[in-house]
Amino acid sequence: MNDMITQIIYKAILASIILVLSLVVAMYSTLIERKVAGWFQDRHGPNRAGPWGLLQPLADGVKLFFKEEFMPNTADKFLYILGPSLTMFVALLTSAAIPWGPDLVINGQTYAMQVADINIGILYIFAIVSIGVYGIMIGGWASNNKYALLGAVRASSQMISYELAMSLSIITIVMMTGSLSMRDIVAQQQGYHWNILYQPLGFLIFLICAFAETNRSPFDLPECETELVGGYHTEYSSMKLGFYLFAEYINMFISGAVMATLFLGGYHFPFIDKLGLSPNAFALVSFMVLFAKITFFGFIYMWIRWTLPRFRYDQLMKLGWKTLIPLAILNVVITGVVILLNQ
Repeated sequence: MNDMITQIIYKAILASIILVLSLVVAMYSTLIERKVAGWFQDRHGPNRAGPWGLLQPLADGVKLFFKEEFMPNTADKFLYILGPSLTMFVALLTSAAIPWGPDLVINGQTYAMQVADINIGILYIFAIVSIGVYGIMIGGWASNNKYALLGAVRASSQMISYELAMSLSIITIVMMTGSLSMRDIVAQQQGYHWNILYQPLGFLIFLICAFAETNRSPFDLPECETELVGGYHTEYSSMKLGFYLFAEYINMFISGAVMATLFLGGYHFPFIDKLGLSPNAFALVSFMVLFAKITFFGFIYMWIRWTLPRFRYDQLMKLGWKTLIPLAILNVVITGVVILLNQ
C-alpha cells in the first residue's frame, strides 16, 4: 500500500515537472523563433527586454494577461471559452505516454520516467492528437465570424487529411517492433538500431505530416493572415488567444519528442551505455540526449517556417491525398514484404 502511495506521489511530481517544462519550453520557443528569424534575415531579434532579450517572453506573457478581454455579442459563450481551453488541455495530455528517460533508483525503489506506461502508447497519442482539432473547430465556430469559421474548416480538413498518412507511417514502426508501447519501441532502438535507418521514407512522411498537424508553415493555411485576418482565433484576445498560441508551441515540443522517440532512438545514443555512469546519472544524461533531439526538431520547425513560402490550399490537399498517402501505403507494403522475406 505504501509503495502504491509513493508511486502515485512520484507520478504526480513527474507530471507537474513535465507540465512546467512544456510551458517554459513553449514560452522561450517564442523568443528562440524570433532570434532564428533574425539570424536568417540578417538582423537582431528581440534584445531590449533583459540581457540578450531573455525577458521578452515574460513581457509577452504580461501583455497577454493585461490585454483587454472581450467576447463577441453573437458568440456562443460556453463554446467560445471551451475552444482554447480544450486545445491547451489536449496539447499537454500527449506527453503522458512519452518515456523521458530510463528508470530512476531512489532509496532502492525504481521509478519510471514516464507518467503512463501503457501498452498502447502510440494509439493513446494519436487518439489525443485527433481530439485537438475539436478545440480549433469549436473556437472558430463559436466566434460567429466568417474568417474564424473558414480557418477552423481549413484546420479540421487539413489535420484529418494528414493524420491518415501519419498513421500509415507509424504502422511500419509497429510492424517492425511488434509493439504499441512507446517504451518497448525505445528499448528496441538501443545502440545503432534507430528506426530512421530502417524507415527513412516513413520518417520523412511523419515529419511532413507533423508540420501540417501543428499548423506550422508552409502548412499554416488555417491562420493565413493575407486571406483570413487571423484564422480561427481572429476573435480572441488576452489569455484565450495566448492558449491557442501556447498550444502551437507545446505541440511542436511534444511532436519533436514523439519523432525522437519513434525514429531517433528516444533517450538512447551510441556509446551512452559504455560511459559507466550510475543509474541516476545515466537517467539524467539520457534525458539531456532526448531533449537535444527535441531541440533539433524545434530548430527544423523554425528553419522551414522562415525558408519556404506558404502552400495554396489546393496544393496542400493534393500533397496529402495524392502523394503522401500513396507513398505511406507503398511503404507499408514494402515493409511487410521485407519482414516476410526475413522470417
